[in-house]
Amino acid sequence: MTTTAPTFDTSNSLTDHDNPTTNRLRVVFAGTPEFAAISLESLIKQQEALNIEIVAVYTQPDRKAGRGQKLSASAVKEVALANDIAVEQPVTFKKSSAEGLAARQTLRAYQPDVMIVAAYGLILPIGVLETPIHGCLNIHASLLPRWRGAAPIHRALLAGDDETGITIMQMDKGLDTGNMLYKVSESIASDDTAASLHDKMAALGATAISTVLKDLAAYQAQAIAQDDSQANYAEKLVKTEGEVDWSQPAAAIERQIRGLTPWPGAYTFLAGQRVKVLASLPVNTSQQTNEPAGTVISVGRKAILVACGKDNDTESSATTLAITHLQFAGGKPMTAEQVCHGNQLNDGDQFTSETK
Repeated sequence: MTTTAPTFDTSNSLTDHDNPTTNRLRVVFAGTPEFAAISLESLIKQQEALNIEIVAVYTQPDRKAGRGQKLSASAVKEVALANDIAVEQPVTFKKSSAEGLAARQTLRAYQPDVMIVAAYGLILPIGVLETPIHGCLNIHASLLPRWRGAAPIHRALLAGDDETGITIMQMDKGLDTGNMLYKVSESIASDDTAASLHDKMAALGATAISTVLKDLAAYQAQAIAQDDSQANYAEKLVKTEGEVDWSQPAAAIERQIRGLTPWPGAYTFLAGQRVKVLASLPVNTSQQTNEPAGTVISVGRKAILVACGKDNDTESSATTLAITHLQFAGGKPMTAEQVCHGNQLNDGDQFTSETK
């Protein structure tokens, strides 16, 4: 279903607040992980240059993490506290609950002109989206409408996209369906992993939101609707996506390894034991084989060559993948050379799926 972006009343001047001691744009920032923290840090440093004041930061409640399962603050909360900015951690904004009503009232009390949202992880109902005078802007790590949803960086890598980018979007009640204010692209390198691309997108997102805030009214006036027919859903990752299906072409497996690094990571099985596939070389299309998929063709000092599936059904030979780093169950990450000098893997061994 197509939804249109809500219209926001921009008739009030910035001096209409009860405390007109400043004409700076009052900003509430909402985010949780490191991706969002990078933008928050950037905005904090540029408050004077951008003529903004970050009056509050919203983030997910502290979660248990690590072996000790101790409560841990989000990356965004840590940045906010380090800069003496008020932190709010509501569990919901639903008006059907007392907690949600209280959260809405608290947000209104901050009298936000605009709310900046980046990987917050909490659903914002329409009543919240309409609270700031200029609405809520989302820093989304995809060239919308290419990848909507929770894992746009990973899905771009897994799909073999040549480029991705950041979209600053006016949020509406749909899932990443709002009008686009600003887009900036970034090429995906052949050796990019989800980790490296995340860092690029985080930096790009910080720059993009600063660009928009410099002239917010102009960007909102020129907002462009998304073409829903071009949208794809970037589903949240699950651990089982890491299991390698060696019947797939080598190029698809190579993208799987990069797209799932560092989490959940690609893995396979050798004699019933899980083996993590940490890294591989770009696929060499001239290296083909007639060995069954998953067969270890050779264990060399530079790479471990493994048989994969065919690129298409018309080919007589199958593709191969050159693995450079592995980690055996209970062991440390190893280079191909270290594996070659050991006795845990030999030519002719067979990588398989998990035995049920």
